[in-house]
Amino acid sequence: MFAGLPELGISNGEDLKETLTNCTEPLKAIDQFQTENGILLPTLQSALPFLDLHGTPRLEFHQSVFDELRDKLMERVAFITGALLTPVSFLIAVYSPSVPEKKLKQVMADKELYKVCAVEVKRQIWQDNQALFGDEVSPLLKQYIVEKEAALFSSDLSVLHNFFSPSPKTRRQGEVVLKLTQMIGKNVKLYDMVLQFLRTLFLRTRNVHYCTLRAELLMSLHDLDISEICSVDPCHKFTWCLDACIREKFVDAKRARELQGFLDGVKKGQEQVLGDLSMILCDPFASNTLVLSTVRNLQELVGQDALPRVRDSGSKQNILLHLGAFICGQFVLVHPCYFFLLLQDLEVVTRFLPAMMSVVVDDYTYNVEQKLPSEEKSSLSYPSTLPDAFTKYLQENRVACEMGLYFVLHITKQRNKNALQRLLPALVETHNDAAFSDIFLHLLTGHLTLLSDEFGTEEFCSAVFDSFLLTSFSSKENVHRHTLRLLLHLHQKVLPSRLETLVKTLEPPKQSSDPVKELYTQLTEKLEAQKKSPPQAADAPSLDLGLHPVTVPTTAATPTTPL
Repeated sequence: MFAGLPELGISNGEDLKETLTNCTEPLKAIDQFQTENGILLPTLQSALPFLDLHGTPRLEFHQSVFDELRDKLMERVAFITGALLTPVSFLIAVYSPSVPEKKLKQVMADKELYKVCAVEVKRQIWQDNQALFGDEVSPLLKQYIVEKEAALFSSDLSVLHNFFSPSPKTRRQGEVVLKLTQMIGKNVKLYDMVLQFLRTLFLRTRNVHYCTLRAELLMSLHDLDISEICSVDPCHKFTWCLDACIREKFVDAKRARELQGFLDGVKKGQEQVLGDLSMILCDPFASNTLVLSTVRNLQELVGQDALPRVRDSGSKQNILLHLGAFICGQFVLVHPCYFFLLLQDLEVVTRFLPAMMSVVVDDYTYNVEQKLPSEEKSSLSYPSTLPDAFTKYLQENRVACEMGLYFVLHITKQRNKNALQRLLPALVETHNDAAFSDIFLHLLTGHLTLLSDEFGTEEFCSAVFDSFLLTSFSSKENVHRHTLRLLLHLHQKVLPSRLETLVKTLEPPKQSSDPVKELYTQLTEKLEAQKKSPPQAADAPSLDLGLHPVTVPTTAATPTTPL
């Protein structure tokens, strides 16, 4: 029943088993074992047979005695405040299923005692003191947000190593997630409190990093097999499935249907579950995976000379759009519990996606024509404008805007300079200024390192800086910071005359924050050092990821090169 009895000189079940195995008279052996290992009170010996007659099991009797002794011991030690004996008190409390409320209040009243109190005891205090628990959790939540935002402003710019590079398992080993997991333990009430904190903060600030923490916390408890919590969280299986997609950086058709199935299982009236699912989908790691998968799926459609179909609600493309609508909170529940896009989002399929695909066709038609013999080329130049539907939905629809931004990232990763120069001016006006968000700018600046040599031309610099970044850097300090990050990394590639102008333009005003001033100082110091150092014989080789343009056959058919 209890571990550690032999160390205390008390026989246990194994000893009884051995005695019965080797004895010739089992009843006498059992009687002798009970006498030697029972409670050694002479007055109790006559009472035990009386309890037997009333059908009270010896186990039940001994358990009640054990509970009474434990409570008496707790009263005796009473959380002694002496430094030498306090650990003994807490050790006893840790193994006690419930510490008396009087003792918990005593701990709360003594700051020093509370500070050294074991987390197992603190959980019993916190579950009935939400304000105190909030005071403990709040610094961790702030720390988590600071760490996420710092990662977006990392000095390292790379298409290979960016904000989304760490695996879900690695992210769950972060300090804040591990501390919160330990604080919660198996306590469902504390878990619910943390979720309520995260919901409130997300609704108040719209900071999507709280959504990431909500998913990471649940999956951390899943890793530890805390079934007491995972089994009661209605978002567990959905988050688990989505976590697998994030790990693989892709949502295949099977998992898309599984995710949709979880949404279909939500009953009408379960608004909080819908809110939590939407919050989990708002996790940047989830939305990044979903939108990238949508772009890849469009690539397949282009290769098949096909367009997205509205009526095929079970297609992978439309399921991904349903999930995208959930990210934006644009969902509607209809009988029989199936989620359909609102009319506005149906137009994403019928108008925006075809417009975006027409941009692809324009680009590859031009590229094919450039490879034709001179006498067969037309006088058409590269298209400079975009379809009206494309720019309209970038500004008015969040789902379309997210897809458009990831399309720009895809074009950049393909080193498609012409298409990028055409698209960047359209990003000045996007839904809720999404193109100037830290996450997009972090990814874009990293992707632009693949086009570093192009910064030696006035045309490309004008597209990146004049037509996009410099349009809002003075009013949006985060854009100022990301622009300085880009120049810190690529200043040697930028056209000298353009670089001189940029340095003057980007000089921070006095009211700027310290991070902006520090970045600017780093840039000017690098430029000064560069002037003093002797010129290098040759430029360092540019990064080559093997993302060379696909050769398009020059046939009479319409080219269908992947996105």
